[in-house]
Amino acid sequence: MSAVPSDVSARHIVLIVDDVPDNLMLLHDALDAAGYTVLVATNGEDALRRVQQCPPDVILLDAVMPGMDGFAVARRLKGDSLTRPIPIVFMTGLTESEHVLAAFDAGGADYVTKPLRPPEVLARIAAHVANARQVAEARTALDAFGQGTVAVDADSGRMLWQTPLAGRLLERYFGAGDDHAPPRLAAWLRHAAAARAIGQEVAPLLLAGADRRLLATLHDPAARAAWLVVLREESDEGAIALLAGAFKLTRREAEVLYWISLGKTNRDIADILGMSPRTVNKHQEHIFGKLGVETRTAAAGVAVNKVHGR
Repeated sequence: MSAVPSDVSARHIVLIVDDVPDNLMLLHDALDAAGYTVLVATNGEDALRRVQQCPPDVILLDAVMPGMDGFAVARRLKGDSLTRPIPIVFMTGLTESEHVLAAFDAGGADYVTKPLRPPEVLARIAAHVANARQVAEARTALDAFGQGTVAVDADSGRMLWQTPLAGRLLERYFGAGDDHAPPRLAAWLRHAAAARAIGQEVAPLLLAGADRRLLATLHDPAARAAWLVVLREESDEGAIALLAGAFKLTRREAEVLYWISLGKTNRDIADILGMSPRTVNKHQEHIFGKLGVETRTAAAGVAVNKVHGR
């Protein structure tokens, strides 16, 4: 019965949600024969629990069920940034336009009509699995250079999507939250939007942790519908090693340059590194020579650009 190439279906999970046993059996057998891992739920509450336990790649969702109907289930899933990317294919015998529109309004990606035709369902599932995989790979690729990305709706402040790294960084620095941008991040975005509107530069948002910092920058300020925020975690040790390698500095010179880039005075740096201000001055002279600059401001600018990848 398989109408789906094994390279598309293999290892992918489909959740079927329907209160009619015959429909569950028909779809389970067809999807299982096509190589999918199949999960089933007979009501909306059970469906939400199964998604949390084992997120599927695609959900086949009955629109009309006792209790929580499919539209309510879809709205719950689309209201959570972790489950929002999962494509939902509605199953319905309601072909009137208002029901079709309701399915899409609730977050559905597609729909099939009853009585169900397994070949059609398999073709729809294969298409959505392939698309979801491409989207997931693209978002994971954004994390490859150590920078997480999150898209935030410009009007509501709701997080539209986030890469895996962005999700971890948001939780680490802001704690567990709801589906909206954390208050401090949202406030910074509003300030950034106001500043951009009058042509001003926007300083990155910097959050300090124990030995690391989170730097948030607005990647695409020209976007009207959504803000694209790039999150990057930095550490003192990593930045110092980067500066040492990039400019052929000694360890001490790299440390001095790093603290200069953070706006510390020579006396501050002496206290931090446990040396005399005079020794700091000597290191600073060597740094200026190796960087080809003449002032602390210029040295700091070179260091900031290197550390932040500009």
